[in-house]
Amino acid sequence: MEFVSPIDALFLLAESREHPMHVGGLMLFEPPEDAGPDYVRRTHERILRETSFHPTFRKRPATWLGAPQIGWTQESDIELGYHVRRAALPRPGGQQQLLDLASRLHSTLLDRHRPLWEMHVIEGFGDGRFALYTKMHHALIDGVSGQRLMRRIMTEDATARDLLVPWNLPRTHPRNADEPSGSAFGSAARNLLSAAGAVPALARTARDALLRQQLTMPFSAPRTMFNVPIGGARRVVVRSWPLERVKQVAKSTGSTVNDVVLAMSAGALRGFLREREALPDKPMIAMVPVSLRDEADNEPGGNKICAILCNLATDLADPFARLEAIKDSMHRNKEVYRALSNTQAMALSALTLSPFAMSLLPALNSVANPAFNIVISNVSGAREPLYWNGARLDAGYPMSIPLDGQAANITLTTNGANLDFGIVGCRRSVPHLDRILLHLDNALTELEESH
Repeated sequence: MEFVSPIDALFLLAESREHPMHVGGLMLFEPPEDAGPDYVRRTHERILRETSFHPTFRKRPATWLGAPQIGWTQESDIELGYHVRRAALPRPGGQQQLLDLASRLHSTLLDRHRPLWEMHVIEGFGDGRFALYTKMHHALIDGVSGQRLMRRIMTEDATARDLLVPWNLPRTHPRNADEPSGSAFGSAARNLLSAAGAVPALARTARDALLRQQLTMPFSAPRTMFNVPIGGARRVVVRSWPLERVKQVAKSTGSTVNDVVLAMSAGALRGFLREREALPDKPMIAMVPVSLRDEADNEPGGNKICAILCNLATDLADPFARLEAIKDSMHRNKEVYRALSNTQAMALSALTLSPFAMSLLPALNSVANPAFNIVISNVSGAREPLYWNGARLDAGYPMSIPLDGQAANITLTTNGANLDFGIVGCRRSVPHLDRILLHLDNALTELEESH
């Protein structure tokens, strides 16, 4: 048995019937000109012949000494037809029908008696395109490794007809023969004892760093309509914007693309809440995941992220002033991490994401406000056109996780010349989620016009 890391354990333990903890993606493809009417069916049949599996795709939760969900076991017999399914949209086969299906798929739990992943091949589009919806449990993979994994199944060659699948790719970093596998009982026990011995020091470091993040902002996150208990049903909305528009704003204001994305999101949240007369007087705070993976790390498995808190300055009416406040907040809070090792940074992230974070900060616990209001994640993607089995990738919308008390999530990625946004929300708690897309567009226009 292989023991899970602390942050991966959080994602396993946080899941319940109403709180699925998987990340997903919705990719739209334009078939090649010579595809023929049976292209999607034949593609699905080829996928089902790929029966070799990377170890990450064999993992399912294990119980050790009566303690559930602290380790992984390897599934030896995988029923690929269960994990890879084919579906068709009802007429007229447009984007709304696709999003209705994606919303339902993203709402359902993964079966913990099987490896925690699924792929759905979707046809029936009125314009001839098809889609892939994929999901994996967040304890198995983070957004960056998931994005890189899907990038590796595609190619820049439009003429290539190789059909690669994410569970059967060559390992980029073969394990050293002397490296312990983690499956032996003795090795697992030693790892567990070692981790237990390090917990107090890591907790102290993470607590102090989280407190410094909070102290860099003279407020705590206000309660909003997003910070409420959530149900299990999800709604998904998506849209793409030209990357060049965002880059031009970044260049003219001395900002990064991510600063501008956060300013777009802040403006959208401000507009969305104002039209509901629910905008708080204090600025909202976003949790911004930042990858700790280096460029060469393409292997799936686990989470390597740190969590940065950002002042979204939603109390400021001026879009340029809001952007400047966001830039300053991101810079100051990144400084918190510079003195931390990757292990310490991930411990801080586990603390930030954990419901136990408030109990470690009595001053914040006494006011009972959330540590942050929303998660906004920008996952680096490909800058060139990509193809899969000859089909061109038109869009790749990431879909992440609303949390209990965090009823909506904004995630985006680069796809060629576009930024593809995927917003996931609790259907009950966040009505008219699609209005956020309109406010995102308005916020980008305001930034273009303000400088």
